[in-house]
Amino acid sequence: MENNKELIEILSERATEYLKTSIELTKLKVLDKSADIISSFGPRILVMVLLFSLMFFVNLGIAFWLGSILGETYYGLFIVAAFYGLLVIILHLFLHKWLKSILSNLFIKHILK
Repeated sequence: MENNKELIEILSERATEYLKTSIELTKLKVLDKSADIISSFGPRILVMVLLFSLMFFVNLGIAFWLGSILGETYYGLFIVAAFYGLLVIILHLFLHKWLKSILSNLFIKHILK
């Protein structure tokens, strides 16, 4: 009888250790995936910031050039703003679901990698 109690205690201790180890392993796996996702997005964010800076200055140049042709600087700024407003409306109406699915699939692919 006492032998069974010892076996149950040993089994209980091992089950507890197994559970603690499993929890720790899960934490480490989540940490690894999070670090992988964050580290892969870091360089992309830097490239995006540089690309947006380039586009900003190119658009300012186009706006000032159009403004000098039309006689007033703000005309060029309004034309460039109207162009981007129209582009945003088109993207939202026609490509919103498509872009959402692409970004969702990219994120899921990184998580399951």
